[in-house]
Amino acid sequence: MRALFAALILASPLAGAALPVSADTPQGRAPLLFAQSPAAPAPDAHSKDAPPKDALGKDAPVQVEIPKAKDQPGTADGRSTTSPVESGNAEPDRAKRLDALFAALKAAPDEESAKQIAARIDIALTPSGSDTADVLMSRAALATQAKDYDLAIQLLDGVLVVSPDHLEAWNKRATVFYLKQDFSDALVDLRQVVAREPRHYGAWAGIAIICKEIGDEKHALEAARRALAVYPHLDEVEEMEEELTLTVEGRPI
Repeated sequence: MRALFAALILASPLAGAALPVSADTPQGRAPLLFAQSPAAPAPDAHSKDAPPKDALGKDAPVQVEIPKAKDQPGTADGRSTTSPVESGNAEPDRAKRLDALFAALKAAPDEESAKQIAARIDIALTPSGSDTADVLMSRAALATQAKDYDLAIQLLDGVLVVSPDHLEAWNKRATVFYLKQDFSDALVDLRQVVAREPRHYGAWAGIAIICKEIGDEKHALEAARRALAVYPHLDEVEEMEEELTLTVEGRPI
């Protein structure tokens, strides 16, 4: 399962410079509830109000509510109008390009063509224009590669201070938390990703993997289906969805 998470979440257009990373939320840990709320801005100081360790399943199961598309501000199909790629400070053609790419991904005839389209989406979702953010992302990636997870988190905190809507910073920080087996905070950061871009299949896949690991198979199934709705040829998640369907819903009569 850890290898699957790495394959789905660690893949990044920045991987050529360094491995991908995720950091911890400077503003503090939001409660581990995936009820939809407006995308939170990047915080600037770590809070002591972290979720108790029983959120990892030691003393009590983690409760997760997957955000519903109907609760998100946006269009009728659930796409957020507050996504950084569609906001006023993003190039208008970038949003159109992403719309076209996601439509092509959903209609891709086979796995190979889908992978090529997904690679283009990964690049399009990675913001540019901030040299500071790019440098911090690269250093965080190197820190993750060296397994210096605390340093990686600090660096990614800095990215989110500079660029609060940096999807890859939230995503990579979730990865670092996952590598530290801090599933609670990993889920909180993945929530930030899907709040900003509901079509982020990698984040939905990550939510599915973590929910499955902590025993929340119902929400794991829901997240897996959200990922497949965007990327139908995501084979690893297809297999997980089939397994979870049998576990949660049973065999069809």
